Amino acid sequence: MTAQAAQQATDRLLYGCAYYHEYLPVDRLEHDVAMMKAAGINVVRIAESTWATEEPQPGEFDFHHVDAVLDAMEAAGISVIIGTPTYAVPSWLVELHPDVLATTAAGPNRYGPRQLMDITNGSYLFYAERIIRKLIEHVAGRKAVIGYQLDNETKYYDCTSGSMQKLFVKHLRRRFHDDLDELNRAYGLNYWSNRIEAWEDFPDVTDTINASLRGEFDAFRRATVSGFLSWQAGIIREYARDDQFITHNFDYEWRNFSYGMQPRVEQFEAAECMDIAGVDIYHPSGNHVLTGREIGFGGDIARSLKRANYLVLETEAQGNMGWLPFPGQLRLQAYSHFASGAGSVMYWHWDSLHNSFETYWKGVLSHDYGDNRVYQEVSGIGNELKRLGGQLAHLRKRNRVAMLVSNRSLTALTCHSITTGWPDPEGYDKTIGGDPAYNDVVRWMYDALFDLNVECDFLDADQLLDAEVLNSYQMIVTPALYCCSEANIALLRDWVAAGGHLLSTFKSFFCDENVQVWHDGQPHGLADVFGMDYDEFTTPGAGVALALRGALAAARVAGGELAAHNAAQNTAQNAEFAAQWFMELLRPRESAETLIGYDHPAWGSYAATVRSKFGEGSAQWIGTRLSDELTREVIAEAVKHAGLWDWAQDIACDADLRIRQGFDAEDRRLTYVLNYSAEAKTYVLPFDGEMIVTDAPGVVRAEENGDGVSDVDAAVGAGTIPAGESRTIAPWGVTVVRSAA
Repeated sequence: MTAQAAQQATDRLLYGCAYYHEYLPVDRLEHDVAMMKAAGINVVRIAESTWATEEPQPGEFDFHHVDAVLDAMEAAGISVIIGTPTYAVPSWLVELHPDVLATTAAGPNRYGPRQLMDITNGSYLFYAERIIRKLIEHVAGRKAVIGYQLDNETKYYDCTSGSMQKLFVKHLRRRFHDDLDELNRAYGLNYWSNRIEAWEDFPDVTDTINASLRGEFDAFRRATVSGFLSWQAGIIREYARDDQFITHNFDYEWRNFSYGMQPRVEQFEAAECMDIAGVDIYHPSGNHVLTGREIGFGGDIARSLKRANYLVLETEAQGNMGWLPFPGQLRLQAYSHFASGAGSVMYWHWDSLHNSFETYWKGVLSHDYGDNRVYQEVSGIGNELKRLGGQLAHLRKRNRVAMLVSNRSLTALTCHSITTGWPDPEGYDKTIGGDPAYNDVVRWMYDALFDLNVECDFLDADQLLDAEVLNSYQMIVTPALYCCSEANIALLRDWVAAGGHLLSTFKSFFCDENVQVWHDGQPHGLADVFGMDYDEFTTPGAGVALALRGALAAARVAGGELAAHNAAQNTAQNAEFAAQWFMELLRPRESAETLIGYDHPAWGSYAATVRSKFGEGSAQWIGTRLSDELTREVIAEAVKHAGLWDWAQDIACDADLRIRQGFDAEDRRLTYVLNYSAEAKTYVLPFDGEMIVTDAPGVVRAEENGDGVSDVDAAVGAGTIPAGESRTIAPWGVTVVRSAA
């Protein structure tokens, strides 16, 4: 499928849900389809969870559930995305081939949960290929089928099985050209007698204490995921029509909701085999705080994978316990996805299960299948989108800020925890409130940008950066870019010299891609760029106060706040001015300006944050974890220094009002104003615009307004907004304004 065909497949915004006819305790397909049609749902996703139903015994295929749904959806004009059912294996496969179950550090897996297999196992791959071929051949000609989802939230599932390790050794032999001396040197394997003198002696790496070997093993396992998904895509393309797309629903590190980069997949690499990237994004709402940050972060990552629009294949309707959205939040959430460039919003899932693991992960409908409040809000959104047609489709971003992210750094900082230097006991499975890790630093930086209405893209720092792509940005942010190649350091150096503005945090540029610490001082290759160096670092302990200096202090003087700051900064209880987590003792050079210093009897001669001019650009280093409040202040000043401040950042002084922008297919600006609060807010836009979505949601009751028109008129196409006119936006409200570029 060409990129053009992929775009045409999503010329309208897709709005729908996952639907599992196999799960229903009663057959209500006809009634469900009627409710979907009335609600403006135009797409469903099916089949990815039900291998055992589709192949009840080896070689016996039964697609009557799939056919029934396809028949009903085609009759209703609802599109269908088919998922390959390979992420949950049937019991007969495990009975025939127990070795399909992965072995992990905890021992051999046992049948029951999903995603417990070894994706390199030959028996698994044989049967997986057979069900994929049978299913896709069966459905590819159906009119309703617009695309295919590869597997489901695929990862390497912590597999340390024999086949995975043998393939890993083959990979190392290729990478190091069969030269064990080169491998031992690159990974520092002389330590604790880890040296390997014969390939036949290569050890099981499950419990390796060598961060370099662990990092390479995890990178290899991530690559097996990319290969697995590419393999599935190749099979599907043998059957798929030219107008059908291939996608996958990537997920994120899970901390009871979508949080940070997924450590078990190299998403940038894995997305290469797809026509459109897809994503699952779950986030707090209802009783928990809805900020939009998780939606923004997940969407910005997904959009960056192919530098194009993406699909939200799963998000919540009622969702997990305690996530029940307040009235109006569901609509705000949907438009938040679209504001990031999503081409779809699809709920997981249509109804609520009556048994098994996800019984209380509730869908659009509750357990009684009734016409509930959530369904009414879904209907209001769906019919709004129907009235809008394709006006919000194909949003294009022109962001001037990018963030460099690195799975290799994520792995390394799990082996060498930021605050202890020892392995993180939680590993990749972090919880809220645990020891800070790589994703905490990424989200610390991203959340501050988001709160300031500074939109950003993401670039993969584990691959060779593209100089042309770098040059399209004015600011680059590197949160804890612990592992970075010499080549990428050189590219960043040249980019700053040519006029770019680099903002880096502690733990950046510390190691090469093999997790070998540079031995010529820190930050490697960039000390003159940042105008500082350091060789000492520690943790703040009982408390280290911070003192604003230079441009930051000047800004406080201008605002009349410096005296209050000076009075408060030495108060141990004042968390806003305390160093957190970790601190590098920066030694500024003559070229550098100190923006924050340590106010401490031992560390008072060192800097915490410095900035230096280099060539035509500048570089700024944050050497400690600042409070959220101070971080926003520091980044705001950095954005102004880079010449990127505009009216959207002025609006960001309201903590709950967010601006997201892009350009439509006709190069007109679309401005989303999103109110993440239960209070009405006011805002002013500096340009004339046409309000195409207002903050007054339409509520459509299927039995009263099945065509979805009358109640939605108030929310769509509500006239113009003159430049400079103050507007009020309702609690949890959304406004979308179209204007000239």
